[in-house]
Amino acid sequence: MADSNAVPRSEARRVVQVAATPGDTGRDLLAKVPQVTLGFWLIKIAATTLGETGGDAVTMSMGLGYLLGTAIFAVLFIAAVTLQMRARRFHPGLYWATIVASTTVGTTLADFATRSLGIGYTGGSALLLALLLASLYTWHRTLGSVAVNTVADARTELFYWVTIMFSQTLGTALGDWVADSAGLGYVGGIAIFGALLAIVAALYRWTRTSHTALFWAAFILTRPLGAVVGDFLDKPVAQGGLDLSRYTASLVLLAVIVVAMFVFPQKPAIRAH
Repeated sequence: MADSNAVPRSEARRVVQVAATPGDTGRDLLAKVPQVTLGFWLIKIAATTLGETGGDAVTMSMGLGYLLGTAIFAVLFIAAVTLQMRARRFHPGLYWATIVASTTVGTTLADFATRSLGIGYTGGSALLLALLLASLYTWHRTLGSVAVNTVADARTELFYWVTIMFSQTLGTALGDWVADSAGLGYVGGIAIFGALLAIVAALYRWTRTSHTALFWAAFILTRPLGAVVGDFLDKPVAQGGLDLSRYTASLVLLAVIVVAMFVFPQKPAIRAH
């Protein structure tokens, strides 16, 4: 999808001029999240796939289990969110580290809920969808908007990261439900979620559907896509996967994210004001 926060060149020049006036700074006009560009979505998909392989590496390959794995990644996620919220401006490395932390804790938490607690993929997906919608509803009722270019203060950031955590957790459960419970397999799951993302992109390009709604739809859908891609990479051949090492896959995906950050420079979104 293209940048949902893009502004005309004339407006961008006006923002720069306003920022240059006494008593104001360019930083005050920038959000603490990146512009939503093609590069953003490519990195997001790589990050969600890394969350799946990295989470499974800790809980399965290392044998630490879902509960301990969730505890480890929850601590990392809370630490990353704390640093992100304390930062005074947008830092690409910190932002994407927090996204990766959210998707790994989402992986282990979803696996713990659906497998260890026994509520299953269907029950887990329904519960997490309800929590995600409740988070978006509360955020909108409290602050009046869930647009990502409003994420510039602590309260908005808190809603943003809580919503992201729910979306990342839902994505794992939903991906597993499509691949396993629905019997479509990992390749089928990739096709389904890829097609849904293409539909969202088409709605963005050729309709007047709310860009904020389409952003969250795409953001949510990239997580189950990453989940099924990750499972396709590391699951046994007998189960429809490629049986690659989770450690190797995770390191390769991490390298892809780092390289993509240089190839697609991450700039902060311009705040709505």
